Order: sequence, then structure tokens, then C-alpha cells
Amino acid sequence: MQQFNVWFVIGTQHLYGAETLRQVEHNARQVVDGLNQEGLPVRLTLKPLVKSPDEALSLCRDASHDQNCIGIITWLHTFSPAKMWIGGLNVLTKPLLQFHTQFNAEIPWDSMDMDFMNLNQTAHGGREFGFIGARMGLQHSVVTGHWPDKHSQQRVANWMRAALAKQASQHLKVARFGDNMREVAVTEGDKVAAQIQFGYAVNGWGVGDLVEVINSVSEGDVNALVDEYESQYRFSDVAAAGGEKRQNVLDAARIELGLKRFLDDEGCKAFTTNFQTLHGMTQLPGLAVQRLMGQGYGFAGEGDWKTAALLRIFKVLAGDRPGGTSFMEDYTYHFSPGNDLVLGSHMLEVCPSIAREEKPLIDVQFLGIGNKADPARLIFSTPAGRAINASVIDMGDRFRLLVNVVDAIEQPKPLPKLPVARALWKAQPSLATASEAWILAGGAHHTVFSQALTLDDMYLYGEMHGIEVLVIDEHTRLQAFKDALRWNDAYYHMKR
Repeated sequence: MQQFNVWFVIGTQHLYGAETLRQVEHNARQVVDGLNQEGLPVRLTLKPLVKSPDEALSLCRDASHDQNCIGIITWLHTFSPAKMWIGGLNVLTKPLLQFHTQFNAEIPWDSMDMDFMNLNQTAHGGREFGFIGARMGLQHSVVTGHWPDKHSQQRVANWMRAALAKQASQHLKVARFGDNMREVAVTEGDKVAAQIQFGYAVNGWGVGDLVEVINSVSEGDVNALVDEYESQYRFSDVAAAGGEKRQNVLDAARIELGLKRFLDDEGCKAFTTNFQTLHGMTQLPGLAVQRLMGQGYGFAGEGDWKTAALLRIFKVLAGDRPGGTSFMEDYTYHFSPGNDLVLGSHMLEVCPSIAREEKPLIDVQFLGIGNKADPARLIFSTPAGRAINASVIDMGDRFRLLVNVVDAIEQPKPLPKLPVARALWKAQPSLATASEAWILAGGAHHTVFSQALTLDDMYLYGEMHGIEVLVIDEHTRLQAFKDALRWNDAYYHMKR
């Protein structure tokens, strides 16, 4: 993130004279310097005052072509006639946030005069700028609040993370090893439409090309990686040094090194596999996939490129916030009056960023699916706390982001015979309503599970990409949700 910046742009006009404009610029410098000292995820760069249509056009063109600029924040310190922004906003391709703030917090009751009023016009200058955004149908966000206020700064920081995620999406390459799991519907989709909408490119590679790279990994590199495993994880008896399945751990390390090398050589930050098309691999890539997700790569199984891309983008969106983000699948239910639960997992591939244990367990167990050698995997559970499950699906005429708010809970009992990582949660508002709404909306069985992200992040992400967002949370009522599905269908059909 160090190379990226957000441009801080002050809108004004020549009308006010040189002295007022000097004061505007002085205040802007203090605001930018102050915000940059607050640990925002992206550094602010103050740009020259925008006072004319030509300056607005030039600035927006420059922002759109600057690879390090991920978005612009505008502040209307004085009144800035919005017609002068039309040309610039027409060519702006970066995310836009209007920071509706002012330099001073309170009205200086005893000293306020017309000079003060002339200088501090955010209250109506911001409305003028907002009108032209609405009139042009621009997607832009608005944050209102005093600039030193921590809540205002947090909202600006969240917008910055969403802008970073959009930047990552536009440059993302997704590698598919093999195709979709046979006959599965929801993992299909229009990859061209996705590239137009989100920017990421999805392409396929033969598994044989990957196997060739895996087989080229040296014994020394494998042993060094296994030494790293020894420092980070616990081992079951069969997986420990001298154990009867220790070779499977070595093979898993070789797969990890080869897979990472392949992805890095191709510039891919997300990938999919399919257990039906892994010819030449010794085992399903369980441990390798888990560790790569832990390093920030996106992944989904069975060729599900939409979820793989979403996971990578959401990891960027989460940044360094507490809580993990992982590939997930609703696996089985626990029906109990007043305590309905969902156990989420996958065959092997759950990211250790959501692990409750400080040192997850490496184990090697039989897996009938795939007809390969017993795969190594990390086994752990998930800490309690609020989380989300999110899914992007292709509706044919649009992409839909479906989000369910859940409450992860600690396992009430051990699962001694289930050798996979897992999460246990209560769906909001209830399992019945959440599952029925999810099914009616066409939500996938694969999701991104995150304890780092919030509904606000989901709305920001959806708005920046211009996609439909549907939320299932404690306020959801099924009939109202059905109505929203119908209204959204009508809206998007009219919009075509």
C-alpha cells in the first residue's frame, strides 16, 4: 500500500480573492497533515486548489491516469459552482469521496463576522457539489463530520480500504487449474462480464503445467519450508517427524512451493482448483491452499472463480484489521429449538487467518474424494464473534452480492473424528429466515467468511462496483426480502 495515495482536492473559485484563497490553502494543509498523522491506511496528497473548469478537468484527467492514485477526496471549503466540475467528473475513473467537513468545529459566537462566513461555506458549498453528482448519476460517497473526529476518520479510512480493494480488483489475475466441477451451476458465470464490471481477468492453465513446476522444487526448499511448519504448528503423530505419513507433509510442502511459484510467475493473486482435474498431483492441495490464503491469495474450490476473486479482494479490503477472512461453505445444520446452528467448512481449504488456536494442528487423514494420497491439512476452530458470509453470483443481467450477518460461536463439544478446519455460527435473524432468503436470492454454497469486515464494507464495495447488494441480518423479514427481490429485478431490467 505504500506506493498508493489519495488526492485531497479543495473546491473553491476565484471570486473570493487572493487572501481568502491563501487561507483556504493554509487550512487544507493543516487538515491533510493532521489526517496523515492519524494512521489512515493510505496517505493523503494535497493538490492545488481547484478554481475553474479547466483546473477541474486537468485534475480529474491526471487522477484517472496516475497509477498510484486510488481515488480523490473533495472538500468544498468555500462555495465552488458545480458546473465547473462537469467536465472533470465526466472523465474521472477513480473512486470519489466528498468529505463534508469544515476547518472549525464550533461557531465562534463572539467573533464571527462576514469574513468568517465568506471563508467557511462547506454547509452549502457541499450541497452544490452533491447536486452535480446526483444530476450526473455519479457513484460517490459522502462522509459528514469534523475532520479531527475519530468516527469521521474511521469512515474515511473505510472508504480508502474500499478504494484499495477496487484498485486490487482492477489489476487482479485469477488462475483456474482445470474447469468447474462437473454439472455445478452456481460456479459458472460470464467471465467477460466480470472483467468489465470488476476489472479482474480469469484465465485457465493446464494442471500439467502446474505439476511440472511442483516437480521442479528442490529437496532443500521443501525441507526449509517444513522447518517453518515445525515452528508454526502442532503435528499429529502420523504427520510428525518419523510418523508413518510424514512424506505426505513433505509432498504438501512441495505443492505449496510449486503453486506459489507458478502464481507469482504468472502474476496471479487468486486461483481455483477442481478435485476432478488434478492429474499428476500426489494429493489434493489442502495445506498448500490454506497457507496461501493465509498469505493473502484468493481461493475457491471446484473452479469457482467468482469466490476466489472475492476472497482476494476482501483480504485487501480487510487490510490489517483484526479478524480473519476465508473461503467457506455451509456444510451441515444443527437443529435445536432456539439454538439452530450452521457448521461451515470445506473438504480441506479453510484459511488459518480465522483460527482460534495459536498453533493449528497439521494432520494427514484419508480423503476419498479425488482418489489421491491422503492429504495434509491444518485443523482448527474459529473464535466467537460477529462475522459475515458473502457471495457474488451471476444473475445473467447483473452481478449480485448477497451478505448474511452471522454470530460465530465456540464449539460446545469436540469433534474428534472430523479432521478439517471449521467454523460454527448462528445465522441472523434465524437459520430459517436466513437460509430461505439466501436460497430465494440464489446465493452460492461457497462464500467468503470474514470476522474483519462489516456490512458498511459490503455496501461500500457494492456501490463502488455498481452491483446489487442484498443483506440478510437481524432486521430481515422474509416477505419484505421477497419484495426487495422483485423491486430489484424491475429496477435492473429497466436499467438495461
